[in-house]
Amino acid sequence: MEFLAKEYGYVPIVLVMYCFLNFWMGFQVGKARKKYKVPYPTLYAIESENKDAKLFNCVQRGHQNSLEMMPVFFLLMVLGGMGHPCICSALGLLYIVTRYFYFTGYATGDPQKRLDIGKYGFLAMLGLMICTISFGVKLLRQ
Repeated sequence: MEFLAKEYGYVPIVLVMYCFLNFWMGFQVGKARKKYKVPYPTLYAIESENKDAKLFNCVQRGHQNSLEMMPVFFLLMVLGGMGHPCICSALGLLYIVTRYFYFTGYATGDPQKRLDIGKYGFLAMLGLMICTISFGVKLLRQ
């Protein structure tokens, strides 16, 4: 693959690492369903019907938000990584670590705790956006 730098190989490795994190978060939601008695296909528990609704909903929401952000993260990693594979891979690792803390903080039942370390994920995303813009500009200047 001559059109990609060999360092681009880090990009798919980081993306698969995020997939493993996503599977783990999904497993945590499944455990919370059993623990807080929230059957499928219920997406969010209703507080008037379940005393543990907030606890379950925080676990569910932490995973749901990660799913919502996944397409943007993947797109920025794939495109930005074409021009800046090492920087994007490092930013991707930072994002994965902050996503873990975002989820575990949220899963405590106190939504504010998702931001203790999780808030730094937005810096990683901003860096990925800058790398992707830089790659686009580089292509236009060729």
